[in-house]
Amino acid sequence: MKELQGLCRSDGKRPEGLTLMPWQSGKSLAWDVTVVCPLADSYVASAAREAGSVAELAASKKMDKYTSLAADYHFQPNAVKTLGPINESATRFLTVLAHKISQRSGDKREPAFIFQRISVLLQRYNSILLHDSFVREDCPE
Repeated sequence: MKELQGLCRSDGKRPEGLTLMPWQSGKSLAWDVTVVCPLADSYVASAAREAGSVAELAASKKMDKYTSLAADYHFQPNAVKTLGPINESATRFLTVLAHKISQRSGDKREPAFIFQRISVLLQRYNSILLHDSFVREDCPE
């Protein structure tokens, strides 16, 4: 299938996903995910002020990055800190999504499952980062 028109920005970047069916108000849902480290120099000051502020800042940057999509798509930024918190709009979105899944599957535990899945993925991501930060002396680089 060809790429949908108007999805790419002028610099060629595009969101990570798009629903083919309308999500809300007749618009398809486009989303982009970012995982941010609050220990990075660019985020330390914000992280020190308030818990979760780094995820909110990253989500805000994503919204600014994809403002051109607002006319044709419902855009959802999803920002997760490597230490856990998810931005508020993503939390609301994931809760709504989990309830829709729950209605279809009949399993009322879906909201808990979706956040558990994200937590496990984040733990795997962190373990890979930690593992890759060690230099093995017995292996040539």
